[in-house]
Amino acid sequence: MQRLQWFQSAFRSADARISTPVVLLMALAVSLLGGLVVSLLGGPYSIALLIGLAFGVWVLRDIDVGYLALIAIVCLLPFGALPVNLGFKPTFLDLILVALFVVWLLQRATGRQGKLITAPVGLPILIFMALALASFVAGLGHAPLTQTVARHFAEVLLSIALFFMVVDTVRDEARLARFVRAVMIAGFIASIIAIVLYLLPDRTTMELLSRLRVFGYPEGPGVLRFIRDDPGLPQRATGTSVDPNVLGGLLIMTLAVSAAQVFGARPVMRRRWTALIAGTMAVALVLTFSRGSFIGAGVAMLGLGLFRYRKVMPVLAAVIVIMLALPQTQDYVAHFFQGVQGEDLATQMRFGEYKDALTLISRYPVFGVGFVGSPDLDTYIGVASVYLLIAQQMGLVGVGAFLLVMLTLLGWAWRSRRAVRTRPALESMWWGLHAALVGALVGGVFDHYFFNLDFHHSVAFFWLFVGLAASATRLAIRTERHA
Repeated sequence: MQRLQWFQSAFRSADARISTPVVLLMALAVSLLGGLVVSLLGGPYSIALLIGLAFGVWVLRDIDVGYLALIAIVCLLPFGALPVNLGFKPTFLDLILVALFVVWLLQRATGRQGKLITAPVGLPILIFMALALASFVAGLGHAPLTQTVARHFAEVLLSIALFFMVVDTVRDEARLARFVRAVMIAGFIASIIAIVLYLLPDRTTMELLSRLRVFGYPEGPGVLRFIRDDPGLPQRATGTSVDPNVLGGLLIMTLAVSAAQVFGARPVMRRRWTALIAGTMAVALVLTFSRGSFIGAGVAMLGLGLFRYRKVMPVLAAVIVIMLALPQTQDYVAHFFQGVQGEDLATQMRFGEYKDALTLISRYPVFGVGFVGSPDLDTYIGVASVYLLIAQQMGLVGVGAFLLVMLTLLGWAWRSRRAVRTRPALESMWWGLHAALVGALVGGVFDHYFFNLDFHHSVAFFWLFVGLAASATRLAIRTERHA
């Protein structure tokens, strides 16, 4: 300690004969350290490390920066990973989540965050996480654990735990509005990217998407997606989400939030901008040809129209009429009704998945088979439905725990809806966040991305919304009590 104090006094000394050698010594030490880093990692990686350290310091100073980065990564570069192999390649989302939790825990340890804030849905979420961990451990009895599965499972648990951090840190309406605005802007940019890449020539799109290979993205002709993987059929928009259904799931949630802002009394942005954002997201959603996502978004819009914003109904009706009438949308309409009628190959294959999933669930109905693999050679883990996937991995008990979480959240919100009416700015955010979750839950009937080890970003986005929705309800109740 005395040496450190001497060094500090020497560095600040007004006598140049003392301070100059100290400054030169520090410059030499920094130069040697920088040279060592450059020699070990190379120039580009050294610059990336420097940027990462600077960003880490920034997050330490302002946790909002971490949240905004999380939203941006999920929407714009969800599969991005560091181009450095550490036995595995950490994703940008991994690093941001770890940074956020470190900052949050430091704030809690130092008392800067104040009293811990929770919500009624917290206990059901802890039960759900405990059941997931128990199923994971039990599943190791019949399948070997790999590093990839262990890391992905840890990522999913960390994503679910994001709920507790969000509820504890989103303590005022201004911060909630900041994050809602970020979701809208990031979703809008993702939609623009998806539309532009869809409209560009196939070769140009393939070349542009293939350049993301440095961040762990796929490359080559496979980055272009078509209906039933047939280049003779219409192309499906993916943006930087790799899979059109993943992009569709993202747009369910961002579109619901944006639509509520369009019709709310006090939107977080100018209404003309919110209308542009919502319209662009709707176009991108149609271009994904994701039928499950379209149904999820439709239910979210219908909920907004029936329960709060009546003006949504004629807009929704007009969109349906336009899609049925325009020649340019007939491929989408035909694709949608083929799926509803079970006529196309993709739907028939999905029915086969459902049958196989039910076979596995019937053999292990209570706690499932875990997350590593199936104990039977004639069955497998994987099905295009959140609920069937959870039932495979965690059994009917796990599905029940998940539904308990959602029912607790939505029931708490419904009982608090009158309190929300007194806060016009909060109300539109509250309705949008809950409509987004309802849309995601409906979309989850047809897709599995919101609880899949391979789609960490979708899981994180879903539980971020759960936390934001709970925070909105808590803020409304607190306001009513203080009134």
